[in-house]
Amino acid sequence: MTTSPTLDRPPLRPASPSQLSWLRTELAAWQHEGLIDPALAATLAARYHESRRFSVGRLLLTLGAVFVGVGLIWLVAANLDQLPPTLRFVAVAAIWVALLAAGEAFAARHQRQPGIPRPLVFSVRLLAALALGAVIFQAAQSFQVPAYEPRLVGLWAAGALVHAYVVRGAGPLLVALAAGSTWFVWQVLWDQPSGLGAVLALAVLACVGVAAASLHTTGAAGEQANDRFAAPWREVGAVFALAALFVAALPFVGLADFEWNAWLVGGLVVAGVITAVALGRAGTAIDRMEAVAGVAVAVVAIALAAWETSSDVDLVGPAEWAHAAVSVTAYVAAAIGVALLGTRHDSWRLTASATGALVVFTTFQSFAVFAPIIEGAWLFVVLGLIFLGTGFTFDRARRRLAAALEGEVR
Repeated sequence: MTTSPTLDRPPLRPASPSQLSWLRTELAAWQHEGLIDPALAATLAARYHESRRFSVGRLLLTLGAVFVGVGLIWLVAANLDQLPPTLRFVAVAAIWVALLAAGEAFAARHQRQPGIPRPLVFSVRLLAALALGAVIFQAAQSFQVPAYEPRLVGLWAAGALVHAYVVRGAGPLLVALAAGSTWFVWQVLWDQPSGLGAVLALAVLACVGVAAASLHTTGAAGEQANDRFAAPWREVGAVFALAALFVAALPFVGLADFEWNAWLVGGLVVAGVITAVALGRAGTAIDRMEAVAGVAVAVVAIALAAWETSSDVDLVGPAEWAHAAVSVTAYVAAAIGVALLGTRHDSWRLTASATGALVVFTTFQSFAVFAPIIEGAWLFVVLGLIFLGTGFTFDRARRRLAAALEGEVR
């Protein structure tokens, strides 16, 4: 039997309610098996205190950072007419450098002194990544480069991505993913907007996100950053997979006006390479299945977009019914898959995204398909039945996976 060591009382560390519940269960089991005594169990339990991951303080700090960052970019867009261009650039760049230094200073103090809260480090780093956008746009104004082009957003995304991996910060990564996704879709559709082009761009982002998450899970980007970085990549990939299927299911999306361009071809190549690497380095079969699922969703979305049907909502024939049925089936399956990912990785954001997306999609498709045929109260009866059936299937699949995972852990 292991006895309780005499140690100085360490600082309390935060843990979520689910983590604390798991710890108490394990401590009780270890005591029952004679691995530890009650004194050591009490000492281990006393090291942690209950804390919600997304507290009000974290929310306010994040919102504050976002508002200040957007305000800086807005000031640049307003051109700060009171200052000459060179002084404007120097002022904005100085603010960015100061925020970079402050973020790393807070991070260093957090490592030495846990009293410095991690949300503060996250918010300052997030603000620094947002301020980088102000620097880029101000530089473009100083050199008289058109600001309403996607390439500036692409440069912002690249800079934020480098910042994220250099400092191992989740805040800059979120900025990089948001700016990078906006840039890629915008760039692909810049010269020749088309429905199929939009679906392909969204499908590329979905594959890259899911595959990158798998790479981080297998330890390709540093042990300490794996969990923090895998989750944002996975969530971005899942959201864009659902978005690709949603756009592909629209009746007016088809092959019209579609043209290949270098950015779209390059995106497909990058997505293929990252997916292949992820499949080769994935540690478990489930990790490989996640990467394959991203590719499968992309293929289905592209096939639905290429499936030509009538765009007239008043004309619903067998082809339109078949297209709607396949679209709904594919979307429900994808939404369930995203919810299962949320259950496996303990991410409420994935589960909430899947639920919200399923409600929006089901409502849209139901009105698009049934509204020309069913009117009045019967339309809402049909919608209600669809929601009940979808919700039952969705929840049943989620609970079965949760039970299976719990059985594997035990």
